[in-house]
Amino acid sequence: MPTDSVREDIRNFLTSRRARLTPREAGLPDFGGRRQVSGLRRSEVAQLAAISVEYYTRLERGHVGGVSEEILDSLATALRLDDVERAHLNALVRAANAPCRVTDRDGGASHVRDSLQQILDAMTGAAAFVRNAHLDVLATNQLARALYEAALDTAEQPPNLARFVFLDPRARRFYRDWNGIAHDAVGSLRTEAARTPGHTDLADLIDELAAHSAEFATRWDAHDVEYYRSGQQRFHHPSVGDLDLDYDALEIPADPGLTIVTYTLAPTAPHAHAFLRLQDGHPVRGAGQERA
Repeated sequence: MPTDSVREDIRNFLTSRRARLTPREAGLPDFGGRRQVSGLRRSEVAQLAAISVEYYTRLERGHVGGVSEEILDSLATALRLDDVERAHLNALVRAANAPCRVTDRDGGASHVRDSLQQILDAMTGAAAFVRNAHLDVLATNQLARALYEAALDTAEQPPNLARFVFLDPRARRFYRDWNGIAHDAVGSLRTEAARTPGHTDLADLIDELAAHSAEFATRWDAHDVEYYRSGQQRFHHPSVGDLDLDYDALEIPADPGLTIVTYTLAPTAPHAHAFLRLQDGHPVRGAGQERA
């Protein structure tokens, strides 16, 4: 990612974060009247961060050379950034100050060790797959192949979940909370783009999605960031119906950039019978091969 591009990302990120905050939300007096900007003014952010307006203006323009952790922390507090947004801002600053840095994280890794496949196969009561940070599905167990039949049914290999969400019309029925999964997918890719600047495969994926999906392009321009960690995902499976599954995303320390995603359901939970039908080998068209 060229330095100019990183600076632009910093500018857009900080601008979008201050635009969403009102003076009242930031704890500042609101004297009423018509404001010429949405959200906070630069002067108000500077006041909250205890820095000069001139210095904040430089930071917002992407000139972050030599900025201290204390200043970044004050700025993050002023803008009410959450943990994910703070990490994203720090990653952008690192990228701007060392655009050619070497990283041991390969967010676009395409190889899965045999031992990881063995772990997946041992998870007989959970749907589990390995994905990289570009949302490519690299390996699955049997139950994940049954659950994600539609997403894995693609000529593009490895299957990519962002492509499925934004380019495959089946996704809007498969994900009952499509807006939520779309937000998470874009936020995850935006986060990874800051952590691994210059990765051409990721840049190509983003360009492809933006060119073919106006929805993706709009969400990408919002500069929201997200980590996919744990929660509940609501599906509508074409063979067994509705499924509300608990998910956990488990990063693999030995393989930076790879994550095991699991879906489970308590035996007494709603939709448990449907999940059991999937586990018991309910016939599912195009279940796929041992590796996605």
